[in-house]
Amino acid sequence: MTILEADLTWTGERFEPGVRIAIGPDGRISAVGALREPASERLKGLALLPGFVNAHSHAFQRGLRGHGERFPSGAGSFWSWREAMYALVEELDEVSLRGLSLRAFREMLAAGITTVGEFHYLHHGKDGADWSLDEAVLEAAREAGIRLVLLEVYYRTGGIGKPLERAQRRFDGRSLEEYWRAVDALAQRLDPAHATVGVAPHSIRAVGLDELAELHARARKRRMVVHMHLEETQKEIQECRAAHGRTPMELVAARLDLDAGFTAVHATHTAPEQLGSYLDSGANLCLCPLTEANLGDGTPVLGRVPRDGLSLGTDSNARISMLEEMRWAEYGQRLARRERGVLADEHGQVARRLLAAATRGGARALGVRAGAIEVGAWADFVALDLAAPELEGWTGDTLLESLVFGASERALAGTWVGGRRVHSSA
Repeated sequence: MTILEADLTWTGERFEPGVRIAIGPDGRISAVGALREPASERLKGLALLPGFVNAHSHAFQRGLRGHGERFPSGAGSFWSWREAMYALVEELDEVSLRGLSLRAFREMLAAGITTVGEFHYLHHGKDGADWSLDEAVLEAAREAGIRLVLLEVYYRTGGIGKPLERAQRRFDGRSLEEYWRAVDALAQRLDPAHATVGVAPHSIRAVGLDELAELHARARKRRMVVHMHLEETQKEIQECRAAHGRTPMELVAARLDLDAGFTAVHATHTAPEQLGSYLDSGANLCLCPLTEANLGDGTPVLGRVPRDGLSLGTDSNARISMLEEMRWAEYGQRLARRERGVLADEHGQVARRLLAAATRGGARALGVRAGAIEVGAWADFVALDLAAPELEGWTGDTLLESLVFGASERALAGTWVGGRRVHSSA
């Protein structure tokens, strides 16, 4: 058994000294607190937090970094960016996808991210090989050492009532029967200590309503989480209204039995009252502030957000920083509402709410026992260098705010997954 002790440890409410963390051979936390046993590893000058949980990623889009940021023909949009993404898709094979995924996952570990929900829809090889690219993502996660929830995407139409075109054909779920065979094959060969599978109907424009309802019901019967892009763009809402007479969020609320096993990604243009009703169902919301800003999508106007219902994702991975995702989740609301402290918890603390979104909220959305330093949780941690210049002037009372609102990855000293140190800044 390994016992870690840092100078300070985040206990869910505050940083506390004298906390020892016992880690069992299964990679889970077996005890926490003022243990009698001495620390086998003393982490001097460091503070420990739960590892960050990235609830929404498209690892292959790391290959777009630096591209698509010039606009010779005038302003761009999500839809013009999507064409550049499709061009990348047409180039990728198993080797290049594995390389991009490995690069993204290693960068996540350096950013303190210990679990990633990989919203994976690039399934088929350039040569038509069925589902051959799924294994490339799994191999990359294994080599990097990151905890993976593979959110296997079901993608059937190129728009509401439209056939798949060009690069989209590599996303094709083919049929529910073939999709579930692929999911079952994945689940059988994964070690649940390191990787699990979830279900992801891509969006209302890519999945028919009847198949969506069947997919969701079957997934929840198997206790699998379900993630779905919802109301990311105004065009999506307009086309859905034209086809179905209702918004995507209204259709999801009417057709699915929502609970904590469902996560809506983005909800950028969801009406505040609809978003409030959705969250009252117990379902989750995943925001990806850096990508939503990069694509010019906008920012949702949030009202009351339940304690554990908010999570964060790096999405397109144009920049991989959970610290920036945290602060911009709040800053986006400040810009939209022209007031401060929008995401404050019941005690008026914003940083604590944002850290919860980056840890507990993400773990809840992905269905993993992580995001907290408590008995039974995976021993996934990120260490903070208390001597980092960016944190100079911190006190025990201000350390979390100094990190969330004032620091970068330069303040992070190391990352543990399952009790094993997988990244060190030294």
